[in-house]
Amino acid sequence: MLVSLKEILKIAEARKCAIGSFNTPNMSSLRAVLSAAEELGEPVIIMHAQVHEEMGLCKMDEIAPVMLALADMAKVPVCVHLDHGTDLDYVKRGLELGFTSVMYDGSTLEASLHYANTSVVRELSLAYGASLEAEIGSMGASESASPGETADESIYTDPEEAKRFVAETGIDALACAFGTAHGVYLKQPKLDMPRLARIKSLVDVPLVMHGGSGVSVDDYKKVIELGIRKINYYTYMAKAGGNAVAALEDKTFFHDIEIAAIAAMKADVESAIRVFADK
Repeated sequence: MLVSLKEILKIAEARKCAIGSFNTPNMSSLRAVLSAAEELGEPVIIMHAQVHEEMGLCKMDEIAPVMLALADMAKVPVCVHLDHGTDLDYVKRGLELGFTSVMYDGSTLEASLHYANTSVVRELSLAYGASLEAEIGSMGASESASPGETADESIYTDPEEAKRFVAETGIDALACAFGTAHGVYLKQPKLDMPRLARIKSLVDVPLVMHGGSGVSVDDYKKVIELGIRKINYYTYMAKAGGNAVAALEDKTFFHDIEIAAIAAMKADVESAIRVFADK
């Protein structure tokens, strides 16, 4: 069942849990994520990231119709989300294709332009009946960052700035930086829980954690208790698929490689969803 981000996050808020949000840059990852969600009977968010297209993976125009069709056929609520859209025309194209939610990432821009662009996307998303997520602060590393790159505290989300940003832009969900980063961690991330608690006390929209792979179960539980309702997750799912392929003795046929990767990614996604849903 295809739903918007705003709708799926209402489920998370009612249950005081988080919804897993997984990048699905190809058919294999889509099958892994959706089959895991259906098997567990849990809502899920599937995402296309602009940077993955830049890395040579599926183009948005290719993968969006597949994502939307599979979401519509799913037995659980599924949001189809554009992740880290940094270009206004690209985000607009995602809305035209039917994404039920978009994330505009202007975190590297000067503040006034970031606010202005986010407000533009707010109007666009409303026109298409879609939800809007945006980011204040920065994760410190992009989706394509070097392994182990971690966030610098100087770019963590300022709680007072978060309050102003949400009020002025009218976004539906706020991605905030408090110690996580994209990529593979070389050491356990140290999360700034008091900062997250302060942000939650000042804003009235659901909070999003990016760089969700590799966080401890205890920290997942703490951030959910402090208001995180969407957790972005990709790196360790993809790593699980890669490890499964590496372990295969016979790599003659691609279909065998794909099946092994899907099974491993599905198992990793199931594990993540169980933690996020407190199952």
